[in-house]
Amino acid sequence: MGTWDVGSLQNDAACEWVFELEETTDLSHVERTLRTVVEVGAEYLEAPAAAEAIAAAETIARLKGHWGLQDAYSESLDGWVRAHAQHPPEGLVVLALEALDRIVSEPSELLELWSESDEQEWRESVADLRSRVAAPADPASAQERETSSEKAAARKWWQFWK
Repeated sequence: MGTWDVGSLQNDAACEWVFELEETTDLSHVERTLRTVVEVGAEYLEAPAAAEAIAAAETIARLKGHWGLQDAYSESLDGWVRAHAQHPPEGLVVLALEALDRIVSEPSELLELWSESDEQEWRESVADLRSRVAAPADPASAQERETSSEKAAARKWWQFWK
C-alpha cells in the first residue's frame, strides 16, 4: 500500500476506495467498509481494510459538515459528498467511531506500520477525524453546500448564454 502522508485520503487504498464509492448513490459502501473492520474483533486487522475504513469515516465527517483537509486527493470524495448531501444515520456514525477505535488498537497492521515512522502524527490525524465524526452536524455547512451547488449551477447556465 503506497502512503505519502498521514491524512485520511493520502494512500492508495483510500483513493481506490473513493473510486468505488463514486459508483454508488447511498451509504451502503460506507457501511460495508466500516462493518468489515468492526467485525474483525480481536483478530489481526489488515492495513488496507483499516485505510479504507478511515476513508469511510472521512466520508461521514464530511457529510456532517466537518470537512477536514481539502486538496487534490480529496477532490473526488468532496464531489461525491456535495452531489449526495445527506445526514448519516446515528447508527452509522457510531459504527464509524467503533471502526476508528479498532484501527488504533492492537493487533492492527496499520498501527504497526505507523509505529515504524510517524506514529504520533498519524494518531493525531485519526483523533482529529474521530472528533469530526463525533461532532454534531454543522447545519451552516449543509446550507453552504446547497448554496455553492446552486451558485455553480447558475454559473454554468450563465456561461452557456455568453
